[in-house]
Amino acid sequence: MADRGKELIEKLRVKPGKPFDLKDRDPRDKCGFDDDEATKTETEMVAHEIDALQDRLYAEGQRALLVILQGTDTSGKDGTIRGVFNATGPLGVSVTAFRQPSENELAHDYLWRVHAVCPKRGTIGIFNRSHYEDVLIAKVRGFAPKETIEQRYAQINDFERMLTENGTVILKFMLHISKKEQAERLQERLDDPKKHWKFNAGDLDDRKLWDEYQDAYETMLNRCSTAWAPWHVIPADRKWVRNAAIASIVKATLEEMNPTYPKVSWDPKDFKVV
Repeated sequence: MADRGKELIEKLRVKPGKPFDLKDRDPRDKCGFDDDEATKTETEMVAHEIDALQDRLYAEGQRALLVILQGTDTSGKDGTIRGVFNATGPLGVSVTAFRQPSENELAHDYLWRVHAVCPKRGTIGIFNRSHYEDVLIAKVRGFAPKETIEQRYAQINDFERMLTENGTVILKFMLHISKKEQAERLQERLDDPKKHWKFNAGDLDDRKLWDEYQDAYETMLNRCSTAWAPWHVIPADRKWVRNAAIASIVKATLEEMNPTYPKVSWDPKDFKVV
């Protein structure tokens, strides 16, 4: 599985500048991962390899990796973080969950709170939801005028270009689940007392707008998959496939970045521990 990263990047990437139809992507695609238990074991191994690569990134201290997880309710953003990054040392990883903007955040431009939590050099930053909420829920729910939403696509592209030109590599993952799978996961939250805390009645309101959200996602993918920050549509009906695909792509990206431990100006032989 470790060698599949580049193949999956090519398979799952939304090609910049080419028309994209979300209906062409199967949320139940196994992406070549046939055995769930074997894949889970291999994903754990890849997670440890990501940890080793992150250690090099942290030591190098020159670049950052930003991982953006975007998807409908129950698509598995939290599960992805646990499954892919749980083995990574907390010193070099930050996770930001974007909720409803605060009064202070609303007093600034919509990218203000996002820029403030972008990963610093040497670290991996993970966004659980992101600035793309401002062209998704804001569009579907009418929280901003159409003209404002239209401006934001180019603004987001420019913002992400600025980040990449200043040393941040961006990986964007849209967790693609089917309406049927979402129904099963929402029902599970109702049936299992240990998952009641996850249930939000507002999720049912959003579910009624399923088609509108799918259209908004498709527009987002078409407008904001760029050469410097392309989108990847991850089949997410099977949690183990979702985690395996994302882990493989993250690992391949870090390997491509090839962070190196800094060379010291002194000779270890000149010192002796007594």
